[in-house]
Amino acid sequence: MTKSNKEVTGARAASSAAKILASSKSSRLEKRAAGSALTQRPDHSKKANAEVTHKRAASAAGKVLASSKSSRTAKSAAASALAQSPNKR
Repeated sequence: MTKSNKEVTGARAASSAAKILASSKSSRLEKRAAGSALTQRPDHSKKANAEVTHKRAASAAGKVLASSKSSRTAKSAAASALAQSPNKR
């Protein structure tokens, strides 16, 4: 059974994620969270996005958010990825 989530990455978070991926100064964890956020950008040919954040990417996003070394841009992308992780029930 595939878990779903109706959240998608907004334009501002997608822009932040793209900057993180392009930066040579970004850490591996920041890039993992940013990649997850970009994967969940809505496809305009579909009504909803079926992608959800994998638990490894969610873990990376949590570490980025907790880190005092992470930039505001990295935290924006990480928050978007984390918001799209499947809900545990």
